[in-house]
Amino acid sequence: MTALAVGCPYPPCTVPTRDLQPIRHSELRMDTHHRGRVLTLRRIAPVVKLTARSWTVTQESSSGGTERLEVILHRSNHGQDILESESMFMVKEPYYTLSDQGDPTLRIDHPSDLVVCTGSLGNDISCPSSGEPGGAVAATAFAAPVTNTAKECKDEGNAALKQRALPRALAKYTNGLQLVAKDTAANGSIACDLHRNRAYVNLLLNRLDEAKADGTASLTGIKDQEHQDLDAKAYFRTGHAAYNLGDFQEAKSLFEEQQRLAPSDRDAIAYLRKTEVRLHEQATGEYDFRKIRAGLSKTAPRADAASFDRNTEVKKSPGRGHGLFATRDMDVGEIVLCEKAFCVVWGHEDEALTVMTYDVRDDMIRGFPAGLCKAIVQKVLNNPSQIEKVMDLYGDYQGIGKHLIMRDSGPVIDTFKVHDIVARNAFGPGPVYSGGPRAEEDVRNASTGLWIRASYLNHSCVSNSKKEYVGDLMVLRAARPIGAGEEITHSYNESGDYDARTAALKTTWGFACTCALCLAEKADGTALRTKRRALELEADAWAEVEHAAKAKRISIVKARCLARSINDTYEDVRYNGLPRTALLRIRKWLTEATTRDLAGC
Repeated sequence: MTALAVGCPYPPCTVPTRDLQPIRHSELRMDTHHRGRVLTLRRIAPVVKLTARSWTVTQESSSGGTERLEVILHRSNHGQDILESESMFMVKEPYYTLSDQGDPTLRIDHPSDLVVCTGSLGNDISCPSSGEPGGAVAATAFAAPVTNTAKECKDEGNAALKQRALPRALAKYTNGLQLVAKDTAANGSIACDLHRNRAYVNLLLNRLDEAKADGTASLTGIKDQEHQDLDAKAYFRTGHAAYNLGDFQEAKSLFEEQQRLAPSDRDAIAYLRKTEVRLHEQATGEYDFRKIRAGLSKTAPRADAASFDRNTEVKKSPGRGHGLFATRDMDVGEIVLCEKAFCVVWGHEDEALTVMTYDVRDDMIRGFPAGLCKAIVQKVLNNPSQIEKVMDLYGDYQGIGKHLIMRDSGPVIDTFKVHDIVARNAFGPGPVYSGGPRAEEDVRNASTGLWIRASYLNHSCVSNSKKEYVGDLMVLRAARPIGAGEEITHSYNESGDYDARTAALKTTWGFACTCALCLAEKADGTALRTKRRALELEADAWAEVEHAAKAKRISIVKARCLARSINDTYEDVRYNGLPRTALLRIRKWLTEATTRDLAGC
């Protein structure tokens, strides 16, 4: 497994490129964050792509000095390695240090600290600081002037789209819109076409915020049939983006507009019906789980469903930050919460990646779902509207806070904060999808996801809720009656072994549990817990071999003796009202076994 050292976070640059002062290669100092500075570089060597990083050799444009440039973990965008995407880069507040192999390197941990000068592999270069002091002057030294017209950009973008070269298509449509903005005599229909086409590309790239904006900008409002057909297409793309963002009420309005302009359009009819189902789920918590499960497969493991959270609210939990609380009384088995994952990476997907991390803050080695962390960073980079709800979750490192910061036409993402949020809030969605085992999944590529609302659930070994998964839809049900205003809890680790459970909670989640069960088991002492654990393992082994449905009388007697021996390790007063977890499996076996009127052993 890949290993990474963590725990030495630093904030990303929050200064626009135009306000940074240029720095030269000769001014770089080891183990230094050069605050307030920017370095312009050209890639002069092939990119070396490793599991959790990429690096290349670059050259400063003015002095010709060469330096290694390394991007850690967040090295790709839309499936393309960032260092391979272009040849010109601007490094904001460069961090000069040693690589893991001991080589001097410019290290990039935050994607927003590396500004890609688009078009530097072709004829048309664009840097955010063009025309400003500093690196932009050097950047233009490697570029030819822009000569395209908006119409040419549209045609080239269409050709790239036909070839599924989505990043290039996006760049061409964007270039065309930039040209239209500079040319007051440009045809307005070209701008609408570019926005409409770019909306489609943004949908394919899951840039949903931009897809909505482009779809709206492409509307003509002209009443003839040709333009109404084009506007219907724009409404569909905008509605599709809103639907995928979970904004179902907005999506419904947009699909209704599409249907008004194109009454016979089957896509409009189908999506309007789907959206009405999502709104019903969102309002009532009523789901057709059978239908949802039937729609899942290895290639489509994400449920088409809405989140239902009306039975819960987020409030402060004394001594534990925030928690999730019931807004009404709920009976056993009743749905407390249904939530679609904000982001999930399944073990069979290429994005799945688990790494070992050594955290210098607490001297602990942990397994970490790096693939999920990468996917979340990519999602919020593409959809800035989603940033604040993710960054509001608990993490050990506060960084630049939770509020959206836009610089150089993109959001600033503190990847160290995302790392700690994932480490403290991610869940594994279980060992099955659509009813079938994932044989290819192991510790190196475990499925992991982030559920925003469920992240506010605090832990208790004696929890009042249980979760299950339907694809990436988490279904939380009441494990016992829950009263209005009561905090909802679930177990982060369900091991019946106190020592294993407390070690796992400390290692994975970073806290020591002080619930009533843990306090009782701690008071038992090591010797008694060891005896109980040995009896539990013996009982579990027995239940594994003996089939309850075919149990003979002597087997039932043996099982009752084992259960009694385990129960004798629990002190009645101390465990009054608490679960006796070591008894769970053997008692289940006895319940399933043939019932007979037997005397004790």
